[in-house]
Amino acid sequence: MRFRAKIVSKDLIELFIQVSVTVGRLAKVCVLRVSADRLCFSPTGPLATGEAQLWCEVRRDIFGQFHMQGVSEELEDIYLELKADLLSSAARSAAKAILLKLQLTNKHGPCLTLSVELVSVSGSLRKAVHDVPVRVLPRRWWAECPEPALRAADMSVCLPALKTLKSIVEKMAHMSDRVLVEANWNGRMNLSVETDTVCVESRFDNLENPSKSALDRPRDQDAQSMVQVRVDSRKLLQFFEAQQIPPASVVCNILSNALHLVLVHENVSLQYLIPAT
Repeated sequence: MRFRAKIVSKDLIELFIQVSVTVGRLAKVCVLRVSADRLCFSPTGPLATGEAQLWCEVRRDIFGQFHMQGVSEELEDIYLELKADLLSSAARSAAKAILLKLQLTNKHGPCLTLSVELVSVSGSLRKAVHDVPVRVLPRRWWAECPEPALRAADMSVCLPALKTLKSIVEKMAHMSDRVLVEANWNGRMNLSVETDTVCVESRFDNLENPSKSALDRPRDQDAQSMVQVRVDSRKLLQFFEAQQIPPASVVCNILSNALHLVLVHENVSLQYLIPAT
């Protein structure tokens, strides 16, 4: 079982840092699944009731070199359990680096070793090594780290600027533990909270509905009718506060029992599932 990879582009090193920091803010412990074509970050073990679920994929294309050998020829993947904040801290050391290496090593126990090369002000080369302890998960536990299996959304809409939403949800979270998210097929989305003394609503118009989702819309569903779900305001705020990845788009999928947020980048995709309350 072996894994080593190298990133030599400064922009892609920065992207890996952004992914690591985002994951570190959304999960305390996670499973890093190393596959032949990607890295995946997922929850570790069965989730507690009401807990949000993270799934993040990083395409192999960001690596200049990528070599891995799984448990066996039949079991090609590697599953590593680690503390997400330790990976985030190690990745941050690669800011302004010219080279970042990742390798599965054994130093008094299995580790994901991050090796960083930087150029000092004087022009000399400096190296730093960070060992992130990991637990190699046996095959019998792999089934506890599945990719999210979701039915088709009742409603999908592309979100406006995340900074704007973060500011709004931050204020709403101080007012109520729950926020109502609703949208329709005409590109309208509302965020609202209601207490005994006040009702606050923010409205967004002329948003884009993803074309595939729009085609899946039931023929008898009125485009003006709002589809809604109520979720924990702190968990929704956590998603917006965590984001470091520059997205090409962020899609909000509304289901009767959850809010499914999907961030898309050329080389990264991140899903965050918040159960309804």
